Amino acid sequence: MRRSAIAGAGADGGAGDVGVGAVAEADADLDAEFQAYMAARWPVLVRTAFLLTGDRFLAEDLAQTALTRVYASWRRVRRADDVDAYVRRVLVNANTGRFRKRRVAEHLVAVPLDGRSHTPHEPIAQRSALMAALAELPARQRAVVVLRYWEDLSERDVASVMGCSVGTVKSQASKALARLRASAVLVDRDSTAAESGRKEPE
Repeated sequence: MRRSAIAGAGADGGAGDVGVGAVAEADADLDAEFQAYMAARWPVLVRTAFLLTGDRFLAEDLAQTALTRVYASWRRVRRADDVDAYVRRVLVNANTGRFRKRRVAEHLVAVPLDGRSHTPHEPIAQRSALMAALAELPARQRAVVVLRYWEDLSERDVASVMGCSVGTVKSQASKALARLRASAVLVDRDSTAAESGRKEPE
């Protein structure tokens, strides 16, 4: 409903009340729609934020920050072709903003808050080691790894979320995987696992 229509309806008194009531009802519907979206996506957003930050409480703050920004533009966001992609972009940008504002010290050593882990039965020690290795990556490379391999997005979708080219995503992913393969944390863990699984000679 256009503002001019609302203003015109108010000229004869009662009709204006009807117009204002309709706007209030529409706003209430938008709020309810956003609340439903937030309730449905909150666990996934917190999990992604945890993978980006390594801290449960910071992850919740980051998810809340992203949703607050989305709510401010919900009337427009809800019409997007892919609302989830838009929200992911806001989340990643909010996390990137942390590094731009100040130097952030991180210790990603906890087990991911992953309600739908790709490998639900893998040992906790392996997941913890992977998180520690992930902490060694620069924020941009970590975001690519999280979006590409945890969120299972295509390279094109990752590029859209991060606002870069597909070539940049490929380059950052390649560098990130090379660093993960060479990570002392993962190498030490694999060596320990190999030693523990090796039988003593008879």
